[in-house]
Amino acid sequence: MTIEAPSQLPTDRHLRRYTDIRAMLPDVDEPTPLVRVGGFAAPEFELFLKLEWLNPFGSIKDRAAAYMLQGLGETGALDGKELVEASSGNTAIALAALAALAGTRLTVTIPDGVPEEKKVLLRMLGAEVWETPDDLCPVDNPRDGAIALARSLAASEGGQRYLMTNQYENEHNVRAHYETTGPEIWRQTEGRIRYFFAGFGTCGTITGVGRFLKEQDPSIEVVAIEPQPGHRLPGLKSFAEAKEPGILDRSVIDHVIRVDDEPAYATTKRLFREQGLIVGPSTGAIVHAAVEFGVDRSGVAVGVSPDGGQKYTSYFADLPGDEGLPAF
Repeated sequence: MTIEAPSQLPTDRHLRRYTDIRAMLPDVDEPTPLVRVGGFAAPEFELFLKLEWLNPFGSIKDRAAAYMLQGLGETGALDGKELVEASSGNTAIALAALAALAGTRLTVTIPDGVPEEKKVLLRMLGAEVWETPDDLCPVDNPRDGAIALARSLAASEGGQRYLMTNQYENEHNVRAHYETTGPEIWRQTEGRIRYFFAGFGTCGTITGVGRFLKEQDPSIEVVAIEPQPGHRLPGLKSFAEAKEPGILDRSVIDHVIRVDDEPAYATTKRLFREQGLIVGPSTGAIVHAAVEFGVDRSGVAVGVSPDGGQKYTSYFADLPGDEGLPAF
């Protein structure tokens, strides 16, 4: 019997066989899962989570990173240059993995408050990590943030060495969710979705998904989750202390719900213990907001679960409460 060499076995999604991990990126025909969250809201408010931490590099940012790199490749802008990006971790991790596959160097500027787990992953993937003492782009001192540092690197050496992907201004970030996440949700809910929940971050997700869903049915309500100033919810942005991204389209947003750290982490704990969902704290914030919003409402609701809890174990250990998690 002749055994084929691995290089001769093509990608076959039915068999879950891939010649390259990039082929595992989701699309409408092979979406990330949608899972019902039971016991959190009234039965008539059908809350589902879209489990984006099951993407190949561990977060919803896999989609934006792939689209941004594809866009740069199509224009030839990246030829001979290194990448630089400001990130709170997830976009950088996806970029670092994709850059490693492409043989491209990546420098990441990152706030020093980001969990150590993310910084370790970035270094393991070969990225150079530059920490900053401030947020990505703080309102009070915008020249001191990670975005400002990334921009200064991109402008150095006459702009000949680095190219910044600039997720906060890059329309490919929005396009990724308009072309994949939104259509996946529409198809997975068979067009029955009435409410969509996502956090304020780079805002590519809420803008792209929001636009797509509104085009299918303008009555669908899009709800943004915003943390309070001084929060400890990585990946989410309070626009009282951070600049709004240029790609944010507020016209697709119907409601904004602000969430404190305590109920967000308490809900994260419940998702671990009651649902077996190993999620990050931003998911806890989104579910808490959705449950509050869903009181006296009915219909299918979908919330984004941006990433998994494995990258936040140091955060969980630092919080008060039994077994390293806050009491509820």
